[in-house]
Amino acid sequence: MPSNVQGGKAFGLLKEQQRSKLEEINKEYLEDQKYRDEEDLPEKLEGLKNKYSEFDLNDQGEIDMMGLTRMMEKLGVPKTHLELKKMIVEVTGGSSSNTIDYRDFVKMMLGKRSAVLKLVLVFEDKANGAACKPGGPPPKRDISSLP
Repeated sequence: MPSNVQGGKAFGLLKEQQRSKLEEINKEYLEDQKYRDEEDLPEKLEGLKNKYSEFDLNDQGEIDMMGLTRMMEKLGVPKTHLELKKMIVEVTGGSSSNTIDYRDFVKMMLGKRSAVLKLVLVFEDKANGAACKPGGPPPKRDISSLP
């Protein structure tokens, strides 16, 4: 990164580097024979990249405990510290790190295993696609329309 860049430009360059790194990993999955039969793979990978970037709070290319906490709270499913640790171990396959890297995240979302985190994220996507409750005041009713 150029040393003469400050503040917002440095942050923008960092984000661009991260996006290109995630894009390279996406290309690996697109070329992998194991995932050839996955329908809409490019669109799924783009969605996973955006979701992953949203919760990578420390901008290190990994979702740490705080990022996972924020993700679960935003999805309306707050978890305890021990539950979050268990989720990380489940996603990473028991590695010693306390973070989820992008490869583990994509493997979990495209894989056949049903990790708790995957179930929560899939449920959130389905809930966002469902019809919303109409806003505004309820319609006026007269006495004849009451049961």
